[in-house]
Amino acid sequence: MPRLEIDHIFIMTSAGAPGAERLREFGMSEGSGNRHIGQGTACRRFFFRNAMLELLWVDNEAEVRGDAVRRMQLWEHWSRRDIGASPFGVILRGGHGAPFATWEYRNPGMPGFAIEVGEGTAIAEPLWFYFAETFAPSVQPRGHACGFRELTGVRMVGPALPEDSVTISMARAGVIAVGTGEQMVELEFDGGSGHEVDFLPDLPLRFRF
Repeated sequence: MPRLEIDHIFIMTSAGAPGAERLREFGMSEGSGNRHIGQGTACRRFFFRNAMLELLWVDNEAEVRGDAVRRMQLWEHWSRRDIGASPFGVILRGGHGAPFATWEYRNPGMPGFAIEVGEGTAIAEPLWFYFAETFAPSVQPRGHACGFRELTGVRMVGPALPEDSVTISMARAGVIAVGTGEQMVELEFDGGSGHEVDFLPDLPLRFRF
């Protein structure tokens, strides 16, 4: 069984993820987008050797608030992202099973797809998910003009969270780092070498490289 690691990170954005253009200008190669049929969301994606960054938005309110999806609170996190809700999601893979309490999500619109969703996360903390499968290679661009190869660290910045929250427990386990402040996700690439760039106000995102 492979070690527990990050499969991908998502950031909730306005429709169409216009902030993706900032990433392209920086030198990142964009992969194919995706429409999550039956879930009411769509995304634009950027792939690395070991992970993926997903810019996610709601494109069908009825679906995302429907019975099959409601429990995930995607609508609440997306619609309230400017008033205190976390716009982030963290998807893990590998290890010896989900490292937090979960429930299984199966969407009838995506046959064969299943993912474990973290239980009891507060609206101010990221959503957490777990895949049993390892990161599957696919035909996507993974080379970037900016030189990034692998995701080597993730730091979630946001409001102070309870010690028993999933986010803090994952920080204690060394899966991520955390900080307090305005909502931001910091992604480190290739071990970092003292450089950084952020993409505010378009995206609550900072790269360290």
